[in-house]
Amino acid sequence: MSDQSLADAPDLTVPVPQGPVPSAPAREQRPEVELSVDGQRVSVPEGSTLLDACRQCEIDTPTLCYVETLTPVNVCRVCVVEMEGSRTLVPACSRKAEPGMVIRTDSERVRLSRRMVLEFLASSTDVTQSPELCSYMESYGADPERYGERDAQAESKTQPAKVDNELYIRDYAKCVLCYKCVEACGEDAQNTFAIAVAGRGFDAHIATEFDVSLPESACVYCGNCIGVCPTGALVFKAEHDLRERGEWDASRQESTDTICPYCGVGCTLSVHTQDNQIVKVTSPLDQEVTSGNLCIKGRFGWQFTTGAPSAPDDVGADEK
Repeated sequence: MSDQSLADAPDLTVPVPQGPVPSAPAREQRPEVELSVDGQRVSVPEGSTLLDACRQCEIDTPTLCYVETLTPVNVCRVCVVEMEGSRTLVPACSRKAEPGMVIRTDSERVRLSRRMVLEFLASSTDVTQSPELCSYMESYGADPERYGERDAQAESKTQPAKVDNELYIRDYAKCVLCYKCVEACGEDAQNTFAIAVAGRGFDAHIATEFDVSLPESACVYCGNCIGVCPTGALVFKAEHDLRERGEWDASRQESTDTICPYCGVGCTLSVHTQDNQIVKVTSPLDQEVTSGNLCIKGRFGWQFTTGAPSAPDDVGADEK
């Protein structure tokens, strides 16, 4: 190196001045909307839903097809509330709050509607793996047995579980058509569009394109549909196998949060273990990096710890 180059080199003993520290932009302040919920006056930011107002009042409003990270689709109708001046009950999860609204969340009309919806769902669907739904049924005194035995003509409710891969299974006898998996597979999260609702009436069911098996479909095995399923219709195969053997015991399970080791994105994993064995992996909905979503590696990349088969080489190629 020439003497001139040495003269032009920076003096390493002089500290480099720090640049500006980046900061998140300030959130835009939205006008407040004031309304009444069960006699309580509450103010929420413009654009908030009635469900937001209920939660701000600490009123427990049941939901089934709603999750914070997905677009509301208004199909379960268990969150309906009574709005003064409205002929029909309105869905709290999607109806925007307006100034002067008077909302009642626990009127006899609301309770009757919720009870009947819960009874209809449980009369044709196996909800035993949905503790939240069972809790709602107990709270509202729902009795699905009064409708008799489940309709044997509902083919989507009587078919056996679909076990066509080593990662997760589809048991549509437990599906309540909440659309969460469709939204998670679509533009709200994964943008794979591997599944949709097919058929109508009793024939309505969640299906892949042309009802092909998962390995032949567009599925990339991210498992985000499992993360939002409220009834156990979509479940890890490891969990399914343990339940089939009668060895699944949630009371013996622990959850530990850690960071996914596969890449530099920094996704938070909630690793669920039973008897020191990993049984499934999820991600918190309020995690700012993932919003509950993961890729095939984060969701299923732990199976080598149990000796179980991992994802096929041609599965989720764009995720590897």
